[in-house]
Amino acid sequence: MNKGVAVVGASETTELGVIPNLSQQQLHADAALNALEDAGLNIKDIDGLATAGDRPTDLAYYLGITPKWVDGTAVGGCSFMLHVRHAVAAINSGHCETVLITHGESGRSGVGRGGFAAAPSSLAGQFEMPFGPMGPTSLFTLPVLRYMKDYGMTHEQLAMVAVIQREWASKNPRASQKEPITVEDVLNSKMIAYPFHLLECCLVTDGGGALILTKAEKAQDFPNKPVYILGTGESVETPMISQMQSLTSSRAFSVAGPEAMREAKISHDDVDHLMIYDAFAHLPIYGLEDLGFCERGEAPSFIEERNTAPGGRLPMNTNGGGLSYMHSGMYGMYAMQESVRQVRGVAPAQVPDVDVSLCLGVGGMFGASGCVVFSSEPSF
Repeated sequence: MNKGVAVVGASETTELGVIPNLSQQQLHADAALNALEDAGLNIKDIDGLATAGDRPTDLAYYLGITPKWVDGTAVGGCSFMLHVRHAVAAINSGHCETVLITHGESGRSGVGRGGFAAAPSSLAGQFEMPFGPMGPTSLFTLPVLRYMKDYGMTHEQLAMVAVIQREWASKNPRASQKEPITVEDVLNSKMIAYPFHLLECCLVTDGGGALILTKAEKAQDFPNKPVYILGTGESVETPMISQMQSLTSSRAFSVAGPEAMREAKISHDDVDHLMIYDAFAHLPIYGLEDLGFCERGEAPSFIEERNTAPGGRLPMNTNGGGLSYMHSGMYGMYAMQESVRQVRGVAPAQVPDVDVSLCLGVGGMFGASGCVVFSSEPSF
């Protein structure tokens, strides 16, 4: 149960995009040092550590920490949302007081990056890899093609996800891609794996980020505006996209999101700002429906009608998302960083009066999900 935990430090790596001069572990450390500076802390103040991509044992040694609590949960891109949930429980239980959660990934330069290939003996290695999928670009075609068939989503509607997120990115100096694009630009970009065009697929970049969490009662003692965690949720479904219960809905989304909202005691109308993991253009569509913001089959029209665009009634992925802002492989940390910025009121594309930001992540190909509700106040 959440008795009151706040984010008191938040920062990304000094550079984003192409960083060939830093290893993956150094990206973790760079993000951690920036978050510590944001919080006005030093490394000796940290007694809890969570990370994914690198082992927490390696990172703790590299940073010079001997923590009282450690979490190395690794379920893909939403791992960091789960770390937040676990850190809230650890702080509330008295296992630690100040938790550092780090992400660093040399997704483009590959400096010190480990491999992610499925072992031949794994479920995916036995039952999906023999059929020749080439990673997320081809595996994610299964659900989106089913969705298009069942609900009549058009290529133009799918392309609008990328178009609107580029509009947000154009307002963000740190975004990798800022040049405005049209639906025609998306549909004329290179076909990667039908129905995904190049501009409907995530960027491949280097970077990272870090968060520092502590008790809400101490939050006002820090130099920057605290952001409170109202609710969290997590779930997993299947490591094989071919075995999803429904190819048009994520069971993990449908558990993690509502659980976070229930714990936060909020309704859909209370959400001022939304972040939904968008490694590929269809993910926000699934997120909107599995969270209950749209009925089944209605999310493509909801986006097409510019409800999530600048000036829309539900601003979503306001940093530009994984399609235009940043995507080093595990995007969840960047989504949470934007939620924190929006609640603090310091985002490049700031939405007016953000009191509640909901952040939903995915791990693997719909294999896992984490959700965090951030707020400007400790309770709602």
